[in-house]
Amino acid sequence: MNGASREALAAARERLDALTDSTSADAAKLAGELAAVTALLDREVSLRRVLTDPAQPGEAKAELAGRLLGGQVSGPTADLVSGMVRSRWSQPRDLVDSVEELAAVAELTAAQRNGTLDDVEDELFRFGRIVESSTELRAALTDRSATVSARTALLSGLLGGRADPATERLVVRLVTQPRGRSLESGLQTLSRLAAARRDRMVAVVTSAVPLTDGQKRRLGAALAKLYGHPMHLNLDVDPEVLGGISVRVGDEIINGTVADRLEEAERRLAG
Repeated sequence: MNGASREALAAARERLDALTDSTSADAAKLAGELAAVTALLDREVSLRRVLTDPAQPGEAKAELAGRLLGGQVSGPTADLVSGMVRSRWSQPRDLVDSVEELAAVAELTAAQRNGTLDDVEDELFRFGRIVESSTELRAALTDRSATVSARTALLSGLLGGRADPATERLVVRLVTQPRGRSLESGLQTLSRLAAARRDRMVAVVTSAVPLTDGQKRRLGAALAKLYGHPMHLNLDVDPEVLGGISVRVGDEIINGTVADRLEEAERRLAG
C-alpha cells in the first residue's frame, strides 16, 4: 500500500482496537460482519470505486456506506466501515484489503480474549505445513470449480472439533474468498497478524528432533535478545536436517544444521 492507504489502515486499526478494548464489543461478531463487507466490496467493483473516489466528500461517502450497511450489520461495524471510507485511499482495492485485515484482527482478538490465541497461531502454522506437504489437499482447496459449500465441508471435516473455532473460521474465509492470493501467502499473512496481535515476531524453527521445553525457552530468549523483540516459535521437525536447527525470521535464515554445514563443505570443495 502507498502512503495514503497505509495511513488510512493505521487509523482504522486504532479505531478497531479502541472498539474491541470494550468488553461489551463482540469481536467474533465484528469479524464475521467485516468479512461479509469484504465480500460485498470485492464483488461490487463500482461500489468500492465510489467509496474511495477522492473527488467525493468523505462525509457523503460515509453516509452512503451507512445507508447500504444499515440493518445488514451491527452499528459498530457500520460505524467502523463508515470511518474507513471517510479516509483517502490510494486505490480502491486497498480499502477491500484493509477491511479484510480488520476482519482477521477482530477474529484473533476474540481468540485472545478466550485465551486461545497461542493455539490459533500454532494451528495456522501446522495447517500451512499440511497444505505444503499434500498436493492433493491443496488442489482440492483451491479448485475454483468446487462450490463454496463443498470446500467448506472439506475444511469442516479436516478442522471441525480438532482446531479452535477461530482457526476454522479464518481458514474457511481464506479458502472460500481467496481474492486472487495463493493459499500459502494467505496463511502466512494470518500467522503474521496473529503474532503481531501479541506484539511478537515469528521464528520458524526446524530441527531434526523435537526441542525440549528448556531448549525452546533458551532459543526464544536468545532470539528475543538478538532481534530486540519478543519472539514466538513455530516448531517444525524434519529428520533430513540431520542435526542442529534452522531458524527463519521473516526473510532472514539462520542455519545451524549438519545438512547445511555438509552442503557448505561440498560447495567449498567444488570451488
